[in-house]
Amino acid sequence: MSLSTVSALSPLDGRYASKLAALRPLMSEQGYMHRRVQVEVAWFIALSDAGFAEFKPLTGGARKYLMGLVTNFSEADARAIKEIEKTTNHDVKAVEYWIKSKFEARPELESAAEFVHFACTSEDINNTSHALQIKAARESVILPAIDGLLGTLRTMAHDFASVPMLARTHGQTASPTTVGKEIANVAHRLAIAREKVAGVQLMGKMNGAVGNYNAHLSAWPDFDWEAFSAKVVETPAPLGLGLTFQRYSTQIEPHDYMAELFDALARTNTILIDFSRDVWGYISLGYFKQRLKKGEIGSSTMPHKVNPIDFENAEGNLGLANALLRHLSEKLPISRWQRDLTDSTVLRNIGVAFGYATLAYASLATGLSKLELNEEALASDLDASWEVLAEPIQTVMRRYGVQGAYEQLKEATRGKTVTAEALHTLVASLPIPQEEKDRLIALTPGGYTGKAAELARRL
Repeated sequence: MSLSTVSALSPLDGRYASKLAALRPLMSEQGYMHRRVQVEVAWFIALSDAGFAEFKPLTGGARKYLMGLVTNFSEADARAIKEIEKTTNHDVKAVEYWIKSKFEARPELESAAEFVHFACTSEDINNTSHALQIKAARESVILPAIDGLLGTLRTMAHDFASVPMLARTHGQTASPTTVGKEIANVAHRLAIAREKVAGVQLMGKMNGAVGNYNAHLSAWPDFDWEAFSAKVVETPAPLGLGLTFQRYSTQIEPHDYMAELFDALARTNTILIDFSRDVWGYISLGYFKQRLKKGEIGSSTMPHKVNPIDFENAEGNLGLANALLRHLSEKLPISRWQRDLTDSTVLRNIGVAFGYATLAYASLATGLSKLELNEEALASDLDASWEVLAEPIQTVMRRYGVQGAYEQLKEATRGKTVTAEALHTLVASLPIPQEEKDRLIALTPGGYTGKAAELARRL
């Protein structure tokens, strides 16, 4: 069977492949190899500038050629490395041999070939490569998708700031709010969560087989290898890697920053699961309609159906993303003694977790773009729920010292169908100032929204 979108085992590379085109070059096996080449080249060039008599500074032409290996890295290059790996059965060594193969007929580079992967353990290359993959995905895919949702939510919060809506607590009618304020609640939470995702420092270590620079010092005992490694890791690309230097590690970088990032992203996704379910419910209540798409079918047997599938897809894929993210954050910081290999196979699934999250963000964006507010349904629901005004009436009664205010309103409204006329009759009989009676009688469910509109516009 040939590999195609209909034969792929994962739906990310099958049914949904076209929606993840931006993520695939970054988080695939090819993306991983690309970053490994980047790290090896950065280390090699930095060694040439370290002042060692045995490795003179590279010429401009050699540097340009080496950087071209990174810039122009292609699928064909990735396949060539995989061919080498068939012999080595070691993926990092295959990258090293591929780079050395590119030195042929270039005497300057051939003479320095043994400085490729010099004093490095495989994990020096792998941990920094994973960090670079995550950095690229976070900056070019994950955060832009979240920012797109934030922008849409802010616009909706402002546009619907003054549109009253019946609130529901425990599924029952409650004090009214506005559509904009409820969306503002989500946008505010999402903005905070987004900053947590963006603020995690991505770490990298380049300190050898067990984190002590053993091999480095065996070659040049008097050289400050720690400072050198920190410079390579922290100097911005293309001269360095642009990461935060991890000073203490075993053979592997401890992955605590990954756990922090994945937990932050899972919390972000949880907010969006909450939102997806709420919008699903509002569509069910008729508060939102969904724009129709010509030719689209909602049910194979019920022609009238317009299902909220985008929000259901988002919820499902956010759940899948979080299952993976939480496993990653719980497993990766744990490694037996100076290292075991359980992290290696797990790390290769970061792209899968990001893929499900990205897919969910796209579904949410699509779903939001289809929504149309049904103000008639909102108004009708409010007009059938005069019982929600029991709260302001009993609160004003308390202000004026009316005894048993809460109990009187409970008796008049709890579990009953309440009409405007009944409430007005009750208010007219209260021992409170006439201007307060007039104010309460003028109040409607749609007018009892507190600072909701102001809070929504302030976002």
